[in-house]
Amino acid sequence: MARPSKYPVEFRERAVRLVHEHAHEYPSQWAAIRSIAEKLDCTTEVVRRWVRQAERDAGQRPGLTTSERERLKVLERENRELKRANDILRKASAFFAQAELDRRSK
Repeated sequence: MARPSKYPVEFRERAVRLVHEHAHEYPSQWAAIRSIAEKLDCTTEVVRRWVRQAERDAGQRPGLTTSERERLKVLERENRELKRANDILRKASAFFAQAELDRRSK
């Protein structure tokens, strides 16, 4: 399970909004991210990831949106559970088949 975020959702949205609103004041988006991250007292990498994910969610950048990412996690978890259940059933089947063979040979 993922650890809870250190920053509230409103703070993230504000940081992303600030980057988009003030990007024209800087020579590059990276410069805007660096400046705003410094002002908000968080790392540039954190703000960069928030901006990139917001761009993916808006369809401006290729990749999985937040909802698609969550759905993928659910499906992967379900897949793991089903594989585990199949493994248990396979082992139980082999155990009972062997027990049946042992019983018939006596």
